[in-house]
Amino acid sequence: MRNVRSLKFVVLAALAAAMVAGDARSDNLALWSVYDSALKPAKYIDLTHSFSPTIPVWPGFAQAQFRAAVAVADIPGEIVKGQEFTYAKDGFVATAYGLPTDQYGTQLDPPAHWDEYGATISDLPATYAVRPLVVVDVHDKVGADPGYHASVEDIAAWEDKHGRIPEGSVVMIRTDWSKKWDDVQRFSQKPFPGVSLAALQFLHLQRHILFHGHEPLDTDTTPTLEGEAWLMHNHFTQAEGVANLDQVPEAGALIAIGFAKPQGGTGGYARYIAIAPAGWPYGVSVSEAPGAPLAKQPYPLRRNADGVLVPTQP
Repeated sequence: MRNVRSLKFVVLAALAAAMVAGDARSDNLALWSVYDSALKPAKYIDLTHSFSPTIPVWPGFAQAQFRAAVAVADIPGEIVKGQEFTYAKDGFVATAYGLPTDQYGTQLDPPAHWDEYGATISDLPATYAVRPLVVVDVHDKVGADPGYHASVEDIAAWEDKHGRIPEGSVVMIRTDWSKKWDDVQRFSQKPFPGVSLAALQFLHLQRHILFHGHEPLDTDTTPTLEGEAWLMHNHFTQAEGVANLDQVPEAGALIAIGFAKPQGGTGGYARYIAIAPAGWPYGVSVSEAPGAPLAKQPYPLRRNADGVLVPTQP
């Protein structure tokens, strides 16, 4: 438990030390001290599925289409209208994405998805960016009953072990259903796990969380999707299609939240990253994956049959 909670304490201690320094310059650089002491050595775990034309999708929506982008006009001496951009000819490539829905892949649902008076993706505040992360683990119960829905009792069990859920946190429900992601037919078929309406109401009305997340593409399996309906009509968001919750501590981590921002969007293609304490066995630190420069591909990138760029052995 000491290791799991250490990130919170290190962040607070670093911030306090920088503030105590007393001068304006120290105050201005306080968050850099937090980064150097707590966030730089932390472990980062991606909770996001890559999306492509072959991933699971709700049966009412079509699959995405990927293809090479083409020129829409002639540029004398450079580009011919209708011609694909290529590395050899143009020095670059680009991809055109046919996205038949914004409810696709790992996502963030805003209230406007169900409520004509609801906030859209472009209305969400920047304060969504970083929050405490809670992981409620019910994967053993789902192993015994694939249709199991997380309950208030599961949340109470988490609090008995870790303490009260922090206000404004993100609560992810671990079911390990994401391990079926590559089994497209089974992933979205009932029975699949969900979250009970009572649990959602408790989390929002009693613990005042920011939002919850789950691994399937629906909140529950009731005929009316009662949980999602309640959330959206009460102006709460939710995360769907989340991955890798088995690699995250139940308590003590943070979550970084990023999403596309289409004006008036009713869904968000999202990226969720868990930030765990430095001693956590999963994930990578900044020193292990600095991000610049990025690794070179083992083979040249070529489009596969679905239009996705992948390294391809000549």
